Amino acid sequence: MTDLDYILKILLTEENNSIPVPSDVDGKRRLMRSLLNIRPPLPVNDEFINAQNSELQNQLNEKGIIEINEIPICTIDNRIRLWQGDITRLKVDAIVNAANNQLLGCFIPMHGCIDNAIHSAAGIQLRLRCHEIMQQQDHTEQTGTAKITLAYNLPSKYVIHTVGPIIGDRKLSTKDKEELADCYRSCLELADRTKLESIAFCCISTGEFKFPNRQAAEIAVDIVISYFQKQPDTVIKTVIFNVFKDVDFNIYNK
Repeated sequence: MTDLDYILKILLTEENNSIPVPSDVDGKRRLMRSLLNIRPPLPVNDEFINAQNSELQNQLNEKGIIEINEIPICTIDNRIRLWQGDITRLKVDAIVNAANNQLLGCFIPMHGCIDNAIHSAAGIQLRLRCHEIMQQQDHTEQTGTAKITLAYNLPSKYVIHTVGPIIGDRKLSTKDKEELADCYRSCLELADRTKLESIAFCCISTGEFKFPNRQAAEIAVDIVISYFQKQPDTVIKTVIFNVFKDVDFNIYNK
């Protein structure tokens, strides 16, 4: 039995679900991701963890790892780089996850948000660790703050989780802008305290939370530039703005 088949057997047994398992690897991987997405933060045995780690490392090797030196430097500051692609491929000290206030990842199977992508690629341990953090603090995560965890099966060392402002269909407010700025600032400060030299930001709040893309990019760049100016002794040597959509790449590229 392959690692993937073993994982599916355990997850389907947990769900008491007898749905047919696809015969192809891609189908099995989609089913595995979906079942992990909906799984509550309950303990698992080492055999499951080892099988999951092996499978996720296989998936990572197939996607390929992106090194910092492969990413172009921006003219605005030689410590800033811009890259378009999958943030779960970046080999940096920390990637930033745009989380929700429960901090447990996305429970919608195969959802396209960054929270789902990061938790799916990191593995079940990330949700378990985030659950421990939430149990300890005993309240929902505040907007504009930051928490750090190991990255588990990601090529980065850590994941920094931050909750951005939710705009939805309403008009953008000054408070929204301040809260988004707090997200970037909190992540940089936490990275500095943890002695991290490289950090990759996703486009916080611009996806499901509907923060306008251009204003979000302006805030992100302004905060990073300002941080470098105000913190001359920062240990951070590289900040990567990681974008996925063409619209965000074009905005940052200008």
